[in-house]
Amino acid sequence: MYRKLVLDNGVRVVAERLQATRSVTVGVWVNVGSRDEQPGQEGVSHFLEHMFFKGTRRRSATQISRETDALGAEMNAFTTREATAFYIKVVDEHLRPAINLLADLFHNSRFATRELEKEKQVVLEEIRMVQDDPEDLLQDLHVQHQLQRHPLGKPILGQPSIIQRIRRGDLCDYVAHHYVPERTVVALAGHFDWGVVVPLLDKSFGRFQRSGEPIPRRWPASVGGGLLIKKKPLEQAHLCLGLKGVPIDHKDRYAAYALNTALGGGVSSRLFQQVREERGLAYSIYSYLSSYSDTGTLTVYAATRPHEAPRVVELAFREMRRLRSHGLTRKELDRAKNQMKGGLMLGLESTHSRMNKLAKDELHQGRHVSLKEMLEAIDHVSLHRVHRLAASILDLNTLSVTALGPVSRASLEAGLN
Repeated sequence: MYRKLVLDNGVRVVAERLQATRSVTVGVWVNVGSRDEQPGQEGVSHFLEHMFFKGTRRRSATQISRETDALGAEMNAFTTREATAFYIKVVDEHLRPAINLLADLFHNSRFATRELEKEKQVVLEEIRMVQDDPEDLLQDLHVQHQLQRHPLGKPILGQPSIIQRIRRGDLCDYVAHHYVPERTVVALAGHFDWGVVVPLLDKSFGRFQRSGEPIPRRWPASVGGGLLIKKKPLEQAHLCLGLKGVPIDHKDRYAAYALNTALGGGVSSRLFQQVREERGLAYSIYSYLSSYSDTGTLTVYAATRPHEAPRVVELAFREMRRLRSHGLTRKELDRAKNQMKGGLMLGLESTHSRMNKLAKDELHQGRHVSLKEMLEAIDHVSLHRVHRLAASILDLNTLSVTALGPVSRASLEAGLN
């Protein structure tokens, strides 16, 4: 059973009560992410996510960790390009102390200078870890290349030089400006009592005040093309090929999911079969959609031996061209629909995933989208609709290719001709 209420200060609460479970997950989502950072703030959203766990006026960082374990809870946070979320998952009998703990972190974190300086080193290590992972590094490079200088293209983790310069006042100012009721959604999924939860959430999240300032407007990104190569002494060449996708609430988003599924979204997809199964050119090859509030991208990733990189690019380019010209077959569409529906239903079996969906629905569409509605939308996807979308977004003149490893520009350009 789904329910939504808006607290007096503007915080939106979205909740789904699930009778046949003993767990409950509570998430606090703020509609601010790396795309909202101004020049000189790159990485602040993610750094703040870390600092919320480093002590409040009532609890030290150690006490927070011990209390989390004492509740048998899972508590964490994450930052995306458009949102920052904090969540806790517990057995239903521990819901009250779990909400109290989460609210304390959200409202009363101290951002102590000593903890701040220590956490800088942790985040810098996280950045180094990405630099050492070719797949992660390439995908960061590719987003920057594809979205050019737009804030959406900036790495979520930020730049080391900026992280090193962050001061406590920077964090406090960022929170005061962005962490406001109008941009906050509390999402709850699992087994709970409405009569207990509603007053508890009102007490915990209904007391911080509206900012009185207008919410900063976001400007959409344009998706560009071209070829970018970053040399690095690796055993493999890592490749990303990207095109324009669709925004998260686009009317043809389910057609886009079907198109992506058939292209590289599973082991029966065209790319997996052509590149890995038939030719043995790659162990890892897949495609994925990245959808944001006002734009989106479609990306193919592959890793292969450097001398085979042009061939992999050629095969991926060929399948994109075929999809644009001819669309999907009936068998491909039916298989993609079943794969989408199965993944959707299996993915919503945990209270954590249901909490995520509730929050995303509210942030991006302003309403709850039921599982039934989503399944019906998948069923309504037609071959014509997918073909029309493919003709629109698979414009190979805007293809962006990013490569990491020992490959040459000339060899990759040959693969694209």
